[in-house]
Amino acid sequence: QVQLVESGGGQVQPGESLRLSCVASGILVNFYVMGWYRQVPGKQRELVASISIGGNTHYADSVKGRFTISRDNAKDTVYLQMTSLKPEDTAVYYCNANRVAEPNDLDYWGQGTQVTVSS
Repeated sequence: QVQLVESGGGQVQPGESLRLSCVASGILVNFYVMGWYRQVPGKQRELVASISIGGNTHYADSVKGRFTISRDNAKDTVYLQMTSLKPEDTAVYYCNANRVAEPNDLDYWGQGTQVTVSS
């Protein structure tokens, strides 16, 4: 059974930092595209950052230069280091693991962790 468990969320003030962790079980994260998404009520879930099997990273324009995604294959854990946080970063953050497969892609989600940026 595949599980993705996020942690590290919380409430911080603007300008502060947080590091989110996503621990995977049942899969090897280095064989998946791992991503962090976020969602606020009433809006679609959006991709924040992803890291490919080869280690290439991609970021949403809104977080470039502030967020860093990384992966520890030995721990099957993916991190999202968030710095210079802004109120608009407030959302539930979800970890995702995706792999192209036949007949259907493999796609797994964590339960989410709340990040609140407020003064």
